[in-house]
Amino acid sequence: MSAAPSVVAARFGAKLRAVRLKAGVSQERLADLAGLHRTYVSGVERGLRNISLENIDRLARALDVDMASLVPTRGELAGPTQAAGPSRRPTRS
Repeated sequence: MSAAPSVVAARFGAKLRAVRLKAGVSQERLADLAGLHRTYVSGVERGLRNISLENIDRLARALDVDMASLVPTRGELAGPTQAAGPSRRPTRS
């Protein structure tokens, strides 16, 4: 049984895919450049993998970008289940 992607993993994956496509690199080529398996990169892009900082660094280096450019901002890529603004916790009375 496959688990549903987390919102955070899905947002990261969508940002990774956007950066990869902008660079004109296939998943297979990115995986080769980063020393990762193509199915792993695919799983990250689909939000099915909880990626480590080490692998974020490998992907960033392979794409010749800063690690920070792979991390979506709060409002970026917000889905229908997530508000684009800052999250606020209810205050206690």
